[in-house]
Amino acid sequence: MSLTLATAARVLRQIRHDRRTIALLLVVPSVLLGLIAWMFDGTGVLDRFGPLLVGLFPLIIMFLVTSVATLRERQSGTLERLMTTPISRGAVVVGYALGFGVVAVVQALVVSGFAVWVCGMDVAGALWVVLLVAVLDAVLGTALGLAASSLARTEFQAVQMMPVILFPQLILGGLIMPRDQMPAVLEAISRVLPLTYGMEALQTIAAGGGFADVRGAVGLVVLFIVGALLLGILTLRRRTP
Repeated sequence: MSLTLATAARVLRQIRHDRRTIALLLVVPSVLLGLIAWMFDGTGVLDRFGPLLVGLFPLIIMFLVTSVATLRERQSGTLERLMTTPISRGAVVVGYALGFGVVAVVQALVVSGFAVWVCGMDVAGALWVVLLVAVLDAVLGTALGLAASSLARTEFQAVQMMPVILFPQLILGGLIMPRDQMPAVLEAISRVLPLTYGMEALQTIAAGGGFADVRGAVGLVVLFIVGALLLGILTLRRRTP
């Protein structure tokens, strides 16, 4: 347990000293939300789609940061040195997940707070449920990034994982077209994609739903997070061949 916590603390120290990463995590999503709020001021667009964006921006950025940072650890030999200590692969992945998970929580809270108290987003449902789903989406991005990093050999390939893993989920998750209006095959595929349930929960909350209305979707997001972490444990390599 101590080695897991030490791994998480080292991840947090590295991010704290990387100003560009901090700006990417906290400033960029807020600026993008601010631009959207400014563009559609007075139209109600932010109230309708803002909760979706509050969940999507942290997920996408945490996926990118986590996959690249983990691959860099493996390429630099840090991960190989770490695994020469008495620590299991599961403890390593959990340590990375805890470190990046803390960052994901902070990012989701900052983005959500900026959307509500600076941009004036009005949520019809319970705000705390929006925050909960946004945090889970950010953690989901972290878990998917850890799993995806095992498939890449370079940082460029890690970036290429984003359109392969995330873009189909964005298209089929109900953002562009309601899922019940999709062809049956595409609707069936959407049911096995984790982002579908995060977006479904945020859409329900934006329409005035509460936690009771989204608890099933929230539970499925948690299961997908656990599944992605287990995949990361099973596929973890000490170094990139």
